Amino acid sequence: MRNIIQEYSVFSQYFAPSDKNSLLFLGEQISQRHLYYNDKLIGIIGDAGSGKSSLIKGMFPGLELSNDDDTLNSRKIMQVRDLFEDIQDATSYHIDTRFQMAFTQMHEIVMFVQHILAKGRRVVVEHFDLLYPALGINADLIVGIGEEIIVTRPSMFGPLPQSIHEIVSKSLHYRKMAHTVEDITILLLTDEFGITDDMFFNADMRNGFVLKFFEEVEIDFDRLYKKVREILDKNLIINYYDENNILIGDRLVPCKGPRIHIRNTSEVKEFCFIKKLIKDYKTNTYCLIGSFTNNPDVDVSNWNTMHFLKRKDF
Repeated sequence: MRNIIQEYSVFSQYFAPSDKNSLLFLGEQISQRHLYYNDKLIGIIGDAGSGKSSLIKGMFPGLELSNDDDTLNSRKIMQVRDLFEDIQDATSYHIDTRFQMAFTQMHEIVMFVQHILAKGRRVVVEHFDLLYPALGINADLIVGIGEEIIVTRPSMFGPLPQSIHEIVSKSLHYRKMAHTVEDITILLLTDEFGITDDMFFNADMRNGFVLKFFEEVEIDFDRLYKKVREILDKNLIINYYDENNILIGDRLVPCKGPRIHIRNTSEVKEFCFIKKLIKDYKTNTYCLIGSFTNNPDVDVSNWNTMHFLKRKDF
């Protein structure tokens, strides 16, 4: 009698944090919860600045990346053509399809991946949606990162890599906007309102951000919104400075996720604060909520599912 394992999970979703340490930690958790020992082809999908490299490092500690935000490994880049002898000794390999296409042909990338899989080794493929049409086989596990992280184990019914890319590429902009406005808000709370960073911590939500205060504080939300809007309307350029700071215009601003930002403050159109602190009874905190709507009285009690309810195909 055959032993048949039925896979019941369609996909899982996680909020995508913006700071590097949280991405590393979440990557570790995703690996523990979703990765099987016999998963050989791992597809990673997400645009530049989404945090793919940190997530991969969290999922696969010690994996040597061919490239990331800080380094470029020329030996790993040319492994596609050279097929180094140590390929049989390594357990996992990494390749960035989009980056690799600048140096080699697609058919060479396909042959490299096929060679690794034939040896029974694991290969982690960034931008898997670009490789899939030529490779012709879906991944054992796909991880897409945009505003949220989607983890899925494709079956004969999908999802296809291109579908995951369409979802995460559209949502990433909201995550970048949220992180940018969050940093501006924290800057103003410190400069203008006398609130220090030991009084709150960051949390996540769809299409916005949350600051959770340990104690209830008095905040003039109209004044705070006006100050934030003034900065956004200055059309300031946002640049990476180092791993702990960004530049908003000429102002050096502390940041735990300096690579995950919009390029200019003018990209934020609709934005408002919920004009009161909302009590989170599970954490016993008081939440300052910023959202990308024009309705400061919006009901946030079902915020996480509203995008599903708006769909036309139900």
